[in-house]
Amino acid sequence: VHLVESGGGLVQPGESLTLSCAFSGDTFSNYAMSWFRQAPGKDRELAAFITAVSGVTKYPDSVKGRFTISRDNAKNMVYLQMNNLKAEDTAVYYCHSRYGSVITWGQGTQVTVSS
Repeated sequence: VHLVESGGGLVQPGESLTLSCAFSGDTFSNYAMSWFRQAPGKDRELAAFITAVSGVTKYPDSVKGRFTISRDNAKNMVYLQMNNLKAEDTAVYYCHSRYGSVITWGQGTQVTVSS
């Protein structure tokens, strides 16, 4: 399995950004997908999660109502729509896939929220 993130960048507080993750190497629809993030000096944390088939989503309170994870099983893609971005959302964002014991991480994409 191979994951490639894209879409990071520098935005101002209150703006929006959409991250994309391209999946390859296996049957995408079997995999639960997540976005994690890691800010400087902090542990990596879950930002959003979506199940493999039913598309049920889960978010931590810190992003609930602002972030939306979605997947396109026909295109082998997962997205993270981030609205009303805050300085504390600044982090490297990682795409993550899991199917049983098969876990894969992307290389990460930097998101910086600053005025």
